[in-house]
Amino acid sequence: MKYGFIGGGRITRALVEGLLRAKLCLPQDIIVSSRSPEPLALLTKETGIRAGKNNAEVVQEAELILLAVKPWDVAAALQSCGEALSRKLLVSVVTGKSAESLASLSGARVVRAMPNTGAMAGVSTTAIAPGASASIADVERVRQIFEAVGSVIEIKESLFDAVVGMSGSGPAYIYLIIEALSDGGVAVGLPRSVALHLAIQTVRGAAIFAEQSGLHPALLREMITSPAGTTAAALGVLEDEGMRAAFIRAVRAAKERSEELGR
Repeated sequence: MKYGFIGGGRITRALVEGLLRAKLCLPQDIIVSSRSPEPLALLTKETGIRAGKNNAEVVQEAELILLAVKPWDVAAALQSCGEALSRKLLVSVVTGKSAESLASLSGARVVRAMPNTGAMAGVSTTAIAPGASASIADVERVRQIFEAVGSVIEIKESLFDAVVGMSGSGPAYIYLIIEALSDGGVAVGLPRSVALHLAIQTVRGAAIFAEQSGLHPALLREMITSPAGTTAAALGVLEDEGMRAAFIRAVRAAKERSEELGR
């Protein structure tokens, strides 16, 4: 299969590298167009893929087209493809744009996908949702692409904005936690490099154990919270500061912003 990418940002690089790593295609089977020539030139040099002159050339040559542009650039990007997109498979990683609106602009069979920045390390969590005209085979092709950079879950499209708010934007929340933890370590006397290392490995270890144990996070938290102990004292501060409520509000705000971008 020939793969085309409209947009040459980080997610495109991650998916190109994932496709090649998983041997789903050869470098010459991938063509990418981008408004940023320098990053695209570097990507083609490092991976051996081809750079398209424009979006129309990408669509003409590829069977599956992945749309990875900003929400406000979608209409112009699809219009620049002309009739070439009609009845082809279009995979969109664009926030807020429904499968119905993308299909009406392009005439393509549409599957939406929402990976996160974990794709750059091969550990993305990607939600996918097919549009009305997408076939079972289309969904399986898309699943294969994103399994090359992590795990995949199929959901109803009506839940997509919620996914954006939680796991799409979620890595930024975790980076903020890592930053805050390391700042706390520095505040109590740890060297910055040591504090940052400990913060990253603490988050990593907690996530791995949560996945492997299968236990509810509340039970895991109780396992390390002794009566009147250090963890209990720390958690009391976090609850007093409204950490739990702040995260819930953050997810809701990101979801609502995704909805706005779709209108």
